[in-house]
Amino acid sequence: MSQNGWVAFEQPLNERVRTFLRLETLFAQHAHHAADDSEWGLRATLHSLLDIMSVVSRSDLKVEIVKELSEQHDNLAQLAEKPGVDPQRLQSTLDEIDAVVNALNALSSQFAQQMLRDNEFLVSILNRATIPGGTCGFDLPLLHHWLGMPEQRARRDLEAWYADLEPFRRAITLYMQLLRSSTTPSEQRAEQGTYVYTPERTYTLVRVLLAQDKCLFPEISAGRHRFSIRFLYCSDVNKRPEAVEDNVDFRLQCCAL
Repeated sequence: MSQNGWVAFEQPLNERVRTFLRLETLFAQHAHHAADDSEWGLRATLHSLLDIMSVVSRSDLKVEIVKELSEQHDNLAQLAEKPGVDPQRLQSTLDEIDAVVNALNALSSQFAQQMLRDNEFLVSILNRATIPGGTCGFDLPLLHHWLGMPEQRARRDLEAWYADLEPFRRAITLYMQLLRSSTTPSEQRAEQGTYVYTPERTYTLVRVLLAQDKCLFPEISAGRHRFSIRFLYCSDVNKRPEAVEDNVDFRLQCCAL
């Protein structure tokens, strides 16, 4: 994740945030592929759609997101009377949370599982997608037939399959925005390329921000009671990274809601 000359490396500290980050990536891939009008764009959009459905169907994600956002709504609502709070911005955030939660509550909790169980076309592609080249025309003639249909019809199918996933995208995007903005980055220094931190409270996401022009990346090892960051140097991905022995200045965010 790059922004304003900085590259953010993120490490989730619980399973929920780990799942949210994976879905955030998959939704971004889906949006990118959906803008491609070619046959390969249709293929990639369909595969990313199935990946999202697979993740969503593995747990009761809807209940978890609704619970998290509802708790955050209550916490933010308590800030209304505090000095220095922008009431218009706060109300806008509260309204956005309400809209997202209402959209999720309107969905069936098991819609993804049901679609992957009852739609033979999608199931056939999902079963072959893990095999390299497993969705070739000779393996899946029905997929080959679908790809040969007028693009407008294929797009209509993709939009219909995706429709119930859009509330999840909005919810996860909003939650991650709130989480990342829960604290501001602090300036830190890794002595001889290593930084160890013992937090005083429980966090759910660690973010390490490095200047984009540095040929460095962090390895983050995180547990319940402390986490460590080791920086490595890599100017060529075809060569093995080397441990950094000099001091490294970076920015750190320890996020929690």
